[in-house]
Amino acid sequence: MAGAIKLIGPDLVTETIPAEAIGGDVPFVGHLDGKPVVVVRTPDGVRAVGGRCTHYGGPLGDGLCDGERIHCPWHHAVYDVTTGEAVGAPALNPIPVYRATERDGQVTVEGPVEPSIPYRQPPANPESVVIVGSGAAGATAAETLRRLGYTNPITLIGEEAPVDRPNLSKDFLAGTAPEDWLPLRGLKFYADHDIELVTERQVESIDREQQEVVLDDGERFGYEALLLAPGAEPIRPPIDGADRPHVHYLRTLADSRAIVAAADAATDAAIVGAGFIGLEVAASLRQRGLAVTVIAPEEVPLAHIVGDALGRFVRDLHQEHGVELRLGRTVNEIRSDEVVLDDGSTVPAGMVVIGVGVKPRTGLAADAGLDIDKGIVVDDRLRTTDEHIWAAGDAARYPHPTAGPVRIEHWVLAQRQGQTAAANILGHDEAFTVPPFFWSQHYDIPINVTGHTGGWDEEIVRGDPAQHDVIVGYRSGNRIAAVASIYRDLDNLRAEVALAGDDQQALHGLLTEE
Repeated sequence: MAGAIKLIGPDLVTETIPAEAIGGDVPFVGHLDGKPVVVVRTPDGVRAVGGRCTHYGGPLGDGLCDGERIHCPWHHAVYDVTTGEAVGAPALNPIPVYRATERDGQVTVEGPVEPSIPYRQPPANPESVVIVGSGAAGATAAETLRRLGYTNPITLIGEEAPVDRPNLSKDFLAGTAPEDWLPLRGLKFYADHDIELVTERQVESIDREQQEVVLDDGERFGYEALLLAPGAEPIRPPIDGADRPHVHYLRTLADSRAIVAAADAATDAAIVGAGFIGLEVAASLRQRGLAVTVIAPEEVPLAHIVGDALGRFVRDLHQEHGVELRLGRTVNEIRSDEVVLDDGSTVPAGMVVIGVGVKPRTGLAADAGLDIDKGIVVDDRLRTTDEHIWAAGDAARYPHPTAGPVRIEHWVLAQRQGQTAAANILGHDEAFTVPPFFWSQHYDIPINVTGHTGGWDEEIVRGDPAQHDVIVGYRSGNRIAAVASIYRDLDNLRAEVALAGDDQQALHGLLTEE
């Protein structure tokens, strides 16, 4: 989804690399046969891999090397530098592996070569796995089961085939990405990997005694291990007129298609809600040329998530792009061509998009007798109160290492939970301790957020949001719980590694006065 990466550094076909130039957490960048290559030093020696992330094409040369892994600067995908495997979402495909040889103070790079991936025999081998939900967590879990060596039947059940949901409110909605970018995989992938994909069907119930899920047409699928990844659904506020046909919500590909069709026929739009989804939709519709008004009760958008500094920046950015913001206001009524606010004023609206949050889909789990507390309750292995059932993604409430029980609605986090749940279904016994990460995009300005905090005492701002060069830390007591940044990608990656290890000294160092 990105253009060609500019080739920088030495041509590794004709040049060698001084060994002392390779080290630390920043990759060495070169190119070979017209393709970018990064070279890193691991505890076991030098490694060389392809320099372009397989997710959206980010430059791994601007990323971070952490032991045996390299992290993409854009959306924090993680690769094993020995095998090239994508081991941390959102990337799904591997990167090329090259042969790196260190001799007499010089490093030569050749290849690419076929990586040596060890044979994997799972510690546990359930007779069958059923996954309910084909979103981020479910789809990634299915792939991970196969990557970890599982060969028995996998059934993936969802309303639609897996798609790249972040794009539904960003490039696709803005008209800058074609629909054929959206599928996470083609249908052939699931057939080739012997994953039975069941779409346009719903699971009506779980028969825990028989270990079966029952679909809406009565068909049953047996399981020895069941992963619940039902996700969440938009909150539908009780606004008079919210059931009109020109009122939209955004969650699925069908929703995004409907908004695109409505935008083609409308000249003005009202967005109810100034969260990330509402504001991304506003930016996308402005890029399509509509007059857009955002209505929300808060005075500073996103302030409860990213603080006042970034919240004011996002507010000003949208105003600079022509969005009218009606902040401190709520909607009383939606009419055929306008919305009525609580102060009696009206906003023209040939179409309306409501984005005021989502709620977890817990009904299936609750009906099955699983523990529910603001989500499907799981332990740190993502297992529910039934030893044969795991849960992951937006509906799962898990024990965060420092924040306690939380339910977090982030795409990458859901994918990574799917990876961990798959590993634990196969007996690997991995605790889920990965720091949450998400990104948002407004008029091509990215905001990356790493970590989780339910609140903070101090907002530490280093840099200037208006210059698109800033990192913000959120401190509660003496602890940095999260950071957000604009074009401070390497610092954000370093923060992710520090948060994973609870390295408060490193986190405070990143936020030292400049």
